[in-house]
Parts: sequence; C-alpha cells; structure tokens
Amino acid sequence: MPDQQPAEIVPTERAGAFVLRMDGHDQSHVDLDDPARLDFDYVRRIGDVLDAWGEPGTPVRVLHVGGAALTLPRYVAHTRPRSAQIVLEPAADVTELVRRELPLPRQSGIKVRPVDGRSGLEAIRDGSVDLLVVDAFAAGRVPGSLVTTECAAAYSRVLGVDGLLLLNLTDRAPFAWTRRVVAAVRTALPALMLSAEPATLRGRRPGNLLLVAGRSDVPVAPLRDRAASSPAPYRVLDGAQVSDTVGGGRPFTDADTEPSPSGS
Repeated sequence: MPDQQPAEIVPTERAGAFVLRMDGHDQSHVDLDDPARLDFDYVRRIGDVLDAWGEPGTPVRVLHVGGAALTLPRYVAHTRPRSAQIVLEPAADVTELVRRELPLPRQSGIKVRPVDGRSGLEAIRDGSVDLLVVDAFAAGRVPGSLVTTECAAAYSRVLGVDGLLLLNLTDRAPFAWTRRVVAAVRTALPALMLSAEPATLRGRRPGNLLLVAGRSDVPVAPLRDRAASSPAPYRVLDGAQVSDTVGGGRPFTDADTEPSPSGS
C-alpha cells in the first residue's frame, strides 16, 4: 500500500487562488480575492443548490461533512453573511494548514470540529440544519459510512422541515454504487434530484454526481435554469428520472457498505 502524500497548498496561475492537494488529488480550489468563484465544476453545481434554497442572500444554517480548504463555507459566508456554519473535518492537520496559509475572513461564522461525519452528526441537534453538504473523501473515494440507511436517518434527523441534503458522489456507468446510495437515502428523504455532466450520464467517463434530497420538495426548476446557463452545462434529473437512471439498487447499510469507485 503506497504511503499517503502530505497535504499541500499549491498556487495557481491566478493571483490569490490556490489548490489544496491531498493524497495526490486536487481536493479544493480557493480564491481568496473572490470567494464566490467556484472553479471545480461539481462545486459550482453545489453552489447553485445553495443559492436556490430560500431567499437569496439571507442567512442559512449549514452543516458541512468534509471541509478540506473550506471552499463552500467561504462561499456561503460571502453570499449569505451572518450564516451559522459547522464543518466536520477529521484531518486536524489539514485544517491547521488551511487556517495558516489560507486564513478565513474575520467573523466568518465558520466553526470547524475535528471529527468524522458520523461522530459529528451525533452532536448536532434535531432539526437545526437548513442545508447539509456532504463532500467528503478519503484517498479519493467517498467513505462507505456516509451513504448507508443509518446515516441517511441521521441526516434526516438534523435537517429542518424544508432542509436539503447535498451529497457529492463519484461513480461511473452503469452506476451500481450510486444505485445503492440512492436507495439508502430514499428511505429517509424521499424527494430526490440528481445533477451530473452529460458525458458522465452517457457513460463516457467517470465523474461527480450530486444527489439532492429532501422530505417533500427539491428545487428542480431553478436548478434546470442554472444548468442551462452554466459555463459548464450539466443535466438535472427529477425524481422520476432519478429512478429511471440510477434506481433499483439495494440500500447500503452499516453492515453492508463500501466506498465509492475512484473519481479518476
């Protein structure tokens, strides 16, 4: 088994912009001068969902499972000032590196807890979260512990009535792993939508699939508008299309789960 590579922050060709590299993967892109700039396509898709919840610019309560360079917490702090955000990031050394080299703005409202997702969820109050963003990787793969029926129940418990779960997945056609994730999430949050690049859905290459789930409603129409005008156009599948495309799986459980295929 190869040794893990230490996390490093690498400058980009754009002044003030940096990439956090972990285990040989570019994990996060941060633009200190423009926190609203989301350079990775899948992160931009997550940003589109964050923007579509509630009234634009109003404070929101966000729980992030996975922090890395804190790109999305910075984005929320910039676009929705006075938001309360908690980040669950077990790699305390990475958080220390990021805080030192890519410092957060003062009074950002971002609190980072050095715990893994499942442990951190236990300490979150029922119904206290508006948006729950799961963007977590270990060696380039989504941990299996974050995609089970038991974990979906924990996600549902902490979300408010109209709260949304945003779950970043990596897979390739025919999406056997994602089918099982969808089945697990649906046991607790039945309203679903999914976005992905057309090439990923057509099976031309592996990629990121963003699963969005709620109790009764998900913002399909505004996301389709965003998708059509995006610099990197993507497809948005509604609940019926999710069933047709990635339905029919057996739900993952804590006793029977596995990490995602590699995103590369």
